[in-house]
Amino acid sequence: MPVPKGTRSRNQDGRYREERSDALAKNLRKDYPEFNHVNGNTKLGTLKEKFDTPSLDGVLKALRNQK
Repeated sequence: MPVPKGTRSRNQDGRYREERSDALAKNLRKDYPEFNHVNGNTKLGTLKEKFDTPSLDGVLKALRNQK
């Protein structure tokens, strides 16, 4: 099942723009419901380190598996 990309836009080369590591979980909730159970002040970079993944998709998958 493909992971929804939310409102991320594409770069000129056609790839999706990466979400910044300093993005807060509370700001990502509207596009990604997986962040509903994460403290709102947690940064995406912190979650990437915690789940040992370099991407937003990896964090989303880890949060889905955590439930």
